This record gives sequence, C-alpha cells and structure tokens, in this order.
Amino acid sequence: MKNIIIYILLIFLSHNSFAFQKLFQTDEKAKKFGKTITEKDLKKHLFIYASDEFEGRDTGARGQKMAVNYLVNFYKEIGIKAGNTNGSYVQEMTLDIRRDNVGQVETENVLAIIEGNEKPNEFVILTAHLDHVGKKGDVIYNGADDDGSGTVALLEIAEAFKKAVEKGRGPKRSILFLHVTGEEKGLLGSKYYSENPIYPLENTVVNLNVDMIGRIDPTREKKNREYVYIIGSDHDSQDLHNLSEQTNAETINIELDYRFNDTDDPNRFYYRSDHYNFAKNGIPIIFYFTGTHEDYHQPTDTPDKIEYDLLELRTQLIFYTAWNIANRDKRIIVDPKPEKKSL
Repeated sequence: MKNIIIYILLIFLSHNSFAFQKLFQTDEKAKKFGKTITEKDLKKHLFIYASDEFEGRDTGARGQKMAVNYLVNFYKEIGIKAGNTNGSYVQEMTLDIRRDNVGQVETENVLAIIEGNEKPNEFVILTAHLDHVGKKGDVIYNGADDDGSGTVALLEIAEAFKKAVEKGRGPKRSILFLHVTGEEKGLLGSKYYSENPIYPLENTVVNLNVDMIGRIDPTREKKNREYVYIIGSDHDSQDLHNLSEQTNAETINIELDYRFNDTDDPNRFYYRSDHYNFAKNGIPIIFYFTGTHEDYHQPTDTPDKIEYDLLELRTQLIFYTAWNIANRDKRIIVDPKPEKKSL
C-alpha cells in the first residue's frame, strides 16, 4: 500500500512539473515579443504625441482630434483592425462637460482589436486616456506623463501582440486597445464606453488601465527606481492579484508598490482614473501608475522629462500581464472584497 501511494505521488509530481515547465516555455515565447517594446520606440511616439503641435489634446479641441488621427493611423499602418463593430476605429459621442461650464463637445474614443483565436468573445481591455488639459492662452500643457506615457505604452503593447499574431502566437482571448477621451473632464470617455459598450461588459475579463507611468514619484520613501504602483489588483479578484505578482516575478521583477491600493487612501487614486468605470461594474482591474510630481497638470510635463528606461520596463510588465490573462485556460475568477462600512 505504501509503495502504491509513493507511486501515485511520483506521477502527481511529474505531471505538475511538466505543467510548470510548459507554463515557463509559454513565458519565454512572450518574452521574445515583449523585448520588441523599447525605450527608443516609446520615445519616438511620445515626442510626437506630447509635442506642441497637439496643443495639449483638450477634449473635443483640434489638438485632441490630431491625437485621435495619430492613434488611428498607427493601428491602420501596423494592420490591427478597427475595434468598433461598425468597422470604425472611433466611438463617437457628445459629452456635456460641466467643468468650467464648457457645455456640449463632440469627441471620440479610439478602439482597435486583436481577436482571440480560441475565446474571441472574451475580452481583455487595455485603457489609457488620450486627452489632456489643452492650453491656457498661448501656454500649452503637453501632458507627456499624463497620459502620453500610458498612450504610447498601449501602442507598443499592441504592436508586440501583432508581431505575435504574425508568428502564429496570437492570443486566445480578444484584446481591445481602448484610448478614452474626456478623462480630465471627469472620466467621461470611459463612462460613456461603460454605458454604451461595444462588447458586452459581462464578457470583459479584465481592464488594465495605464495612466502616468513615465516618471518617479518624488514623495516615495523607497529610493529604488524600478517600481510601479499597483492599484486595485486584489479588490475584485485575488486570482488577478496572484497572476500579476507571478507574472512580475517571472519576467521584469520590479517592485510592485501597493502604497495607494487602499480604497480609503486619502489621495483616492482608485477613483481618479478610467479603470473605475469598469470596476464599478464588477470587472476586475489593475491600475498602473507611478505617482504625481511637480509637473503634474503643468506646462512643464514635457517628453524630455520621462524616464524612458523605466517606461520600457513598466510597459513590458503590462504586456506580459495581458499576455498571461489572455492566454490562460480559465478566465479570471471574480471574488470582490466586501465594502468597508463607515463607523
């Protein structure tokens, strides 16, 4: 009997060793494509996207329309199909902007999609906001970090996935690259998408939101440069949190800092970017962020101040995380934490 038990244990360990090896091999394939994300390419995009020519990308303004055209042309050029089911790369909307009594503005989200080859009706959505605060008089607020950094990260991630598709390594699940408008006006573009989804919210597996990942937080007590703030990964899914941690450990291995993860944090970052419009609909999220700085919402938020080596690492991490979510057999398990009750 003892020998039989030992034999069964050996079979079990052998099987699980093979499973781990197979997972590791998959990660090695992902790394091949992740390494195509480079600081050189990120910098090239950002010096255009956050240039004076785009006039600060104020929602509905000429500069924001130029930003939309830049994004749409990029996806067309690399052969990623339009993300709107009507064949368009944009989701048009009329927003009623109450801040500063702006009123009604015609604007648009940008969408591009890589369809899954096994589970095409399950969606991994990556978001970054395409807008910024525009200009005041002749002074342009370029918004290189906010959120030019997240925008160009999505472009590079999309291109890496496209290269994987071309090598026969396309994702099992569909990946939607969603550049939302009106974030600076109150998360309005992502709110519009969540209320008028192109793809059913119940089929949305996760939202990975990227907003300001190009700088170093001067208030951070730890002095290591290689970090990213992770917000929300365990709020609605411990499974997602575990996957995020494991992916980082197996790939980039930077510090995942949970300084602002608590929903009760006085900075309220959990509520201040576009992931929130997915989270409030019960969709697991991760918000990637590296903190504010003295140039936040100032005309000095320019592309020359971005830490491009760090932007490369952080973008690669998000790519690997999206890769693992899109390619695992089971979709992310949702198990929301109970809401904290005020005393």
